[in-house]
Amino acid sequence: MASAGSFGRLSLLLALSLCSALASTVPGEAPRRFWIEGDAFWKDGARFQIVGGDVHYFRIVPEYWKDRLLRAKALGLNTIQTYVPWNLHEPEPQSWEFKGFADIESYLRLAQELEMLVMLRVGPYICGEWDLGGFPPWLLTIEPALKLRSSDSTYLFLVERWWRVLLPKVAPLLYENGGPIIMVQIENEFGSFGDDKNYLHYLVQLARRYLGNDIVLYTTDGGTTNTLKNGAILQDDVFAAVDFSTGDDPWPIFRLQKKYNLPGKSAPLSAEFYTGWLTHWGESIATTTASSTAKALKSILCRNGSAVLYMAHGGTNFGFYNGANTGQTEFEYKADLTSYDYDAPIKEHGDVHNPKYKALRRVIHECTGTPLHPLPADIERASYGLVKLQKVASFFDIFDKICDPLKVAVSEQPLSMELTGQMFGFLLYVSEYQGKGPYSILSIPKVHDRAQVFVSCSLDDVRNQIYAGVIERWSSKTLQIPTLNCSSNIRLSILVENMGRVNYGPYIFDQKGILSTVEIDGVTLHHWKMYPLSFNLLDNLSKFQPIQQITDARASKVSSHGGSQTKLRDLSFYLNGNSEEPEFYEGHFHIDSNSTIKDTFISFRGWNKGVAFVNNFNIGRFWPV
Repeated sequence: MASAGSFGRLSLLLALSLCSALASTVPGEAPRRFWIEGDAFWKDGARFQIVGGDVHYFRIVPEYWKDRLLRAKALGLNTIQTYVPWNLHEPEPQSWEFKGFADIESYLRLAQELEMLVMLRVGPYICGEWDLGGFPPWLLTIEPALKLRSSDSTYLFLVERWWRVLLPKVAPLLYENGGPIIMVQIENEFGSFGDDKNYLHYLVQLARRYLGNDIVLYTTDGGTTNTLKNGAILQDDVFAAVDFSTGDDPWPIFRLQKKYNLPGKSAPLSAEFYTGWLTHWGESIATTTASSTAKALKSILCRNGSAVLYMAHGGTNFGFYNGANTGQTEFEYKADLTSYDYDAPIKEHGDVHNPKYKALRRVIHECTGTPLHPLPADIERASYGLVKLQKVASFFDIFDKICDPLKVAVSEQPLSMELTGQMFGFLLYVSEYQGKGPYSILSIPKVHDRAQVFVSCSLDDVRNQIYAGVIERWSSKTLQIPTLNCSSNIRLSILVENMGRVNYGPYIFDQKGILSTVEIDGVTLHHWKMYPLSFNLLDNLSKFQPIQQITDARASKVSSHGGSQTKLRDLSFYLNGNSEEPEFYEGHFHIDSNSTIKDTFISFRGWNKGVAFVNNFNIGRFWPV
């Protein structure tokens, strides 16, 4: 990278080089080309070592794409790898989204402007600790039920419809067409899931139809005989890359990799070199040491192997897009945090002044001879102090205001969230029963994922709810609830939270909501109403008079970090309490001038569980307890 004083000259040279690349078909000029030969990568006639890192465009606000890519470049990376989440780009059937966070073309062009290459992971399944492994949740509504990641004809039809939109956008950005994309990944770690080779062959044929025969297609699988046997597609000349635990001896795994590539086509590549690990709610933040990570990377790069850091920069699972994992059964459920920091060298908030970044940067320079590019300037942070929040309303005061009456569903048995059209967030289930004895036992054998239970007399105002407790997918399935002294039936209200769909393993067909019968003292309840809740209607809250101001001890503390493009004015929270009815809180703070707009943090110390919105943007869930 040039110094600031020569930036204009650098931009001109870069523009000229791009023009030259795009005109590479002129007679007498060597065409741009990336290929594998002699068990090595080659680019434009010279051997090439991939020193890459995953930086996902959908986990970073677009205003910071350039900053994070520059930090990756200063680390010594020459290649960026990113997934493409189908659910972000087709949130509803044939409703396509390619703006803002979803503007993948702008992200790829930005990488090229910064002279970085791209390895693009187009799925259709991506895993990635992302909701449903990147699949749109509306796939779960199709009858008969789809068999995801298979040769199921309906599933393949929908994949083809998606790629028919995506891949023509990708094709002009392939390296041979003047763009930055040197490799395109098919599926992801399929060898850990199944052995449907017809499915993989179909994906290859589909990719070739839109991208041509020159692009290097690749798979990524765990570095074992079984996973490579199931996931590799060497008959179709698809390059098989590997991943493995950081610290494992890479070279025996690279030798195994050669058995699943065509002769001369097995460049040693760890496509996911783990710089850290993921964290679930309730766990200690996963960390790895800088020294062990650097030592493991050195064992690859200094012997001319290639590696892609997973992650170079993790970012954030904004909104409700976080994924989840299971254990041996689907009830051993663990949802991922809002933060996807991953203990990566470039921290979630962009920090690079840490031992891991410095150690990896030193190893990359030592092994590859890559010049040390200067670090971009730090993004400034500021503390805006305490934000005093006011309680705007209790949930049952206003739930009808954040629910479209035309979307209320009625059914004899509870419906899944997806079947009501509620793909993310919360769904309220309501039924009635006759109370007997001093208490009753509520049983919900299958709830995904967390149900807060309330009771009231059916003739009373719906706002007069008594909190009865919580039933969670991973723990309790029954709950003792009080029998109210009612002249009518007892109203049972169950607020169910979708905490993120499973993204890996055999239980990825992860529908949400109440997925079983609901019983009171062994008797099945019928006649349900289901109310989908929309947080797009939060503006309606401003019509309510604040009920009370919370004390300073529960005020949210906001501390610092760097410049935003727009003023932060409105800070709204939905507090989802364990011991009381959920409540809405709102607070405001003002930034007077653009010069004082800095990055900042929100501290939820002393709060329970909920979702945070800033200027109606869903930051994500919080759950400090």
